[in-house]
Amino acid sequence: MRNNKKFFGLDIGTNGIRLVQLDSGPSGAKKTLVKYAHVPVDSKIIFSEGKADRDQLSGIIKDLIAKANMNTKNVAVGLSSNRVFTAIVDVDKLKSSEMKKSIEFQADAFIPTPIEDSIIDWSILGDSPNDVTKSELLISSTAKNYATAQLELIEAAGLNVIAFEPDVLAISRSLVSPNSQDVVMIVDIGNRYTDLVIIIQNNLRLSRSIPIGADTFVKSVAQSLNSEIEQSEQFLYKFGMAKDKLEGQIYQSVIGSVENLMVEIDKSIKFFNSRYKDRINKIVVAGTGAILPEFPLFVANRFGIGVEIADAWLNVNYDPTLRPDLMAISNQFSVAVGLAERNE
Repeated sequence: MRNNKKFFGLDIGTNGIRLVQLDSGPSGAKKTLVKYAHVPVDSKIIFSEGKADRDQLSGIIKDLIAKANMNTKNVAVGLSSNRVFTAIVDVDKLKSSEMKKSIEFQADAFIPTPIEDSIIDWSILGDSPNDVTKSELLISSTAKNYATAQLELIEAAGLNVIAFEPDVLAISRSLVSPNSQDVVMIVDIGNRYTDLVIIIQNNLRLSRSIPIGADTFVKSVAQSLNSEIEQSEQFLYKFGMAKDKLEGQIYQSVIGSVENLMVEIDKSIKFFNSRYKDRINKIVVAGTGAILPEFPLFVANRFGIGVEIADAWLNVNYDPTLRPDLMAISNQFSVAVGLAERNE
């Protein structure tokens, strides 16, 4: 990254593409928004592995960059959390010269896929909270064929990939203040998956991808009310978890799916509490969770923890006149902003 000071963040989401470019200010200062752009894309195209669809997707990226008039080809790209394995493990304390070899030797015990088929990265977080003789290690891996396919897609759009990063690391950067002393859980509800992330002083300590998302809620409404998907989406985003709206029909339709998600959140909190003495004192809801009526209040009441709605632009300077537009799309931009906030 040191030789690529000018770059932008690229998020290929489940239903669209988002770009963000920031300019660095003085050391330690917030970066400033330069450009942003987004375009909706049919999820069938995004998830397709067919050559024609991949070519079309690459063309959409290229067109969006041209329309946004991006002044650099360098790009940091997000990797979907459901395609990346991330774990926190304890390893023996060793000299830095020995640690790399030791981790590479042990990697097959940490990741679920064969080493020869995987790309692995790791970082030492500090001392283990359970054993002072060990170090706490953050390790991530993804399939080589997935990373290669994404690289080919981006390069076909004429871009130079300077970094791949798991989405969960990007949202951890964009949705929490860099000076925060809070222990924060992020609940980021996407279309197909929900990312659960717990952060202590800006360091990731737990990451899970749960196969429950906005599509799950919409389908629940559609099945319960025997309504079309488009109409079910309208009902969901208008009435959400409100018990006093539409005679509570939407609440009753989605409560089963929401409760399934609550169970997974509870499991994550209990696992975190079993490992760390720190306790979560803030939950940030992002994605669909940020715009689903009454959902933040439901979570707060369920866990007895203060809940905030995510602001993807929290750590970014921007023209105040842009605020209404930026806040209207904030729930979609946490990954792209986080990627653009990477240090050079």
